Amino acid sequence: MAVKSKGKIRHIAISVPDPWATAEFYKEAFGLEELGETDGKLAEGVFLTDGVVNLALLKFKDDEAAQGTGKDHVGLHHLGLWVDNAESSGEAATASGATWIMGDPQNKGGYEVKYSDPNGVIFDISEDGWAGAQKNPGAADNAVHPNTRARVARFDERRERARAELASRRAKAMSPA
Repeated sequence: MAVKSKGKIRHIAISVPDPWATAEFYKEAFGLEELGETDGKLAEGVFLTDGVVNLALLKFKDDEAAQGTGKDHVGLHHLGLWVDNAESSGEAATASGATWIMGDPQNKGGYEVKYSDPNGVIFDISEDGWAGAQKNPGAADNAVHPNTRARVARFDERRERARAELASRRAKAMSPA
C-alpha cells in the first residue's frame, strides 16, 4: 500500500459581499497582512495571510463561477490543502468519494485542482501552495509560496471606501455612549 502524504490546510476562501470591507476588518482586528487582489474570470477579491495560511476573500461574478454555492452565498466557499503530489492525492480523494470540479493535476505549475467532498464541501489541492502560505513552518524542508499578487488599480475606490467605513465604526465604538 502506498504511503499517503499528509495534506496541510494552507488556504481558506470565504465568499463575501464586499472583499475590501472584509479585508479591512481582518487586517485591523487580527493584524493579517494584505497580499494583493484579483479580478479574475470567476471572482474579484482580496488575499490576506497570517504568515502560514492564505485567506481569500472573494465576490463571485455569477452562479456558475461560484461552483455550486451561488454568487450571493456568504461564508466558507472552499479550503485548500497543500499536498506533495496533486495527482495521487486527487486519485485518493476521488477513491474516497470526492468529485472533481475543475483543474488538471497533471499540469505541474497549475495553481490548484478543485473537488467536492461527499458532503458537497469544495476543496482545492495544490503542490505549489498559495501566496503567503508555508507548507511546513519551522521544518528544514519548509516551502514558502512567493507572493505573486499585487493590488488592482480599478479597486482603489473600493479600498478607500472600506477604510473609511472601518474608521467610522471604530470611532463609534470608541465614543462614550
